[in-house]
Amino acid sequence: MDFNNRNAVQQPAGTHAAAAPGAPVAHHSKGNKSDKSKWWRVFYVLLIVAVALVLVGVAVISATGGAKAEASYVDTSKLQAVFLNTGQVYFGNVKTLNSRYFVLTNIYYLQTNNANGSSSSSTASANTNVTLVKLGCELHEPYDKMVINSDQVTFWENLQDNGQVSKAVKTFEQQNPNGQKCTDQSSSSNSNSSNKVQSAGNSSTPSSSTPSTSTTPAKP
Repeated sequence: MDFNNRNAVQQPAGTHAAAAPGAPVAHHSKGNKSDKSKWWRVFYVLLIVAVALVLVGVAVISATGGAKAEASYVDTSKLQAVFLNTGQVYFGNVKTLNSRYFVLTNIYYLQTNNANGSSSSSTASANTNVTLVKLGCELHEPYDKMVINSDQVTFWENLQDNGQVSKAVKTFEQQNPNGQKCTDQSSSSNSNSSNKVQSAGNSSTPSSSTPSTSTTPAKP
């Protein structure tokens, strides 16, 4: 009789025999793949966050950087001329400039007067005089500060001291060290209003850098 076969241990069906001592053990790679997938997901999330931060930074710079760069061109020792898309022009000192608005103080504007002395908003002709007017003595008596929407500004520029506007403003300030004194607007005509600084004579503009559209009256 074969006692070796009789004493042999019967292995249940579907089971694997134990590995012999010293035989290589097979390791499953499922855990390693799961760890690698997890780290890749973390990497992708971090990458998306980094890209989003860069885009936000670019948007902030685009929204504020341009305005800051433009504001650096304002010469605080000079007068500025601000031209609006309506054809009006205001002279004064730009105190604030950003992507939304301009703040202008010490404000003057141009007014055209026909030969008969009446003011007009029409294009200047040969019989039209241009007058520089100080803001403040109008019927509604506004404060000497104006907030202008940036989208209404066509362009602006610094004015030289030897220009007619700058000279007229300087003379007016010397003659009125305590500021202008407004007379009763109901009893005074536009031709002798106390807020008129200086007449520029013929229809020629008061500054060589001022375009023809600046002769449109800018009276609020």
